[in-house]
Amino acid sequence: IESRPQPDSPWEYRFYIDLEGNLDQPVVSGALEDVRSHVRSLRILGCYPRRDRAAENLDTREPVESGDREGAVPEARPVVKPIPPEVPSRREVKVGPVVIGGERFVLMAGPCAVEGRQQIHDGAELVKSCGASILRGGAFKPRTSPYSFQGLGREGLELLARAGEAFDLPVVTEVIRPEDVDIVAAQADMLQVGARNMQNYALLMKLGTVDRPVLLKRGLSATIDEWLAAAEYIRAGGNMQVILCERGIRTFETATRSTLDVSAVPVVKQRCDLPIVVDPSHAAGQRELVLPLALAAAAAGADGLIVEVHPRPDEALCDKQQALEGEDLARLVELLEPIVTSLGRTL
Repeated sequence: IESRPQPDSPWEYRFYIDLEGNLDQPVVSGALEDVRSHVRSLRILGCYPRRDRAAENLDTREPVESGDREGAVPEARPVVKPIPPEVPSRREVKVGPVVIGGERFVLMAGPCAVEGRQQIHDGAELVKSCGASILRGGAFKPRTSPYSFQGLGREGLELLARAGEAFDLPVVTEVIRPEDVDIVAAQADMLQVGARNMQNYALLMKLGTVDRPVLLKRGLSATIDEWLAAAEYIRAGGNMQVILCERGIRTFETATRSTLDVSAVPVVKQRCDLPIVVDPSHAAGQRELVLPLALAAAAAGADGLIVEVHPRPDEALCDKQQALEGEDLARLVELLEPIVTSLGRTL
């Protein structure tokens, strides 16, 4: 009928099989014993009589004696109300020692791109001093214009990893090609799939084979259903360590870079068990709007934030207009505290 990965045993699968036959038939019992020798466990859910479709269409109500109850209306069958689906239990994902999706509200921060050794070192120091838990930074940068800064590649990846080690911060960075997944996984604690690659299925399937958490950003024009289906590509490969990231979607509005869909946070929490964080920096596109959007995301129930912060924003090679300064990040942490506490979480 279907196969599903085991949630607590990566790269192990459970198969559901339906067949016609009876357990008393030698051919059926022999086949089951054959299967048992090839699997870790075999569970027989039951043996049921074949459904008679003709009988299903018969009215099983008691006949009405028209002579005694002329004009009587047959008693209606009771209406069975559907049971509402249960909200799925929450899944926690570990990024190094940091748990996302648990009691703690997690703040990830860092520059849009790794631009050099001193820049990422200063950025990591800033992130650590403000109380953020994970360092972000792009080594491979897919840009809309081919003339924009595309990142330092493998050199940037190594610089990011060294900066994370220096300040005891797990690191997250974007991977854009299936052939780079193993290289990035060897250096980073979490691999990010950018909005442009949300439906890069070859990349998603490759990420399903590695033992690293994946931060999956929502596509620029993706529906929530499409976003969750993209996550299933990774989970179907056996890697259950997926974190969703709402980063704004493209609408008719031009006042902001994208329109942050805050409602996606509670909707996702009703629909699946995955943690969800929010990226207000890419949604806003303006430094002044990042904090209000970040606070709204926290109030909506997000499990964390990923924001851009740069030690010297005016010198940034990309997205300088939305990068926070150190005092902005410190102010964000201060404002988040009462919101997070009111929701029963810690920062």
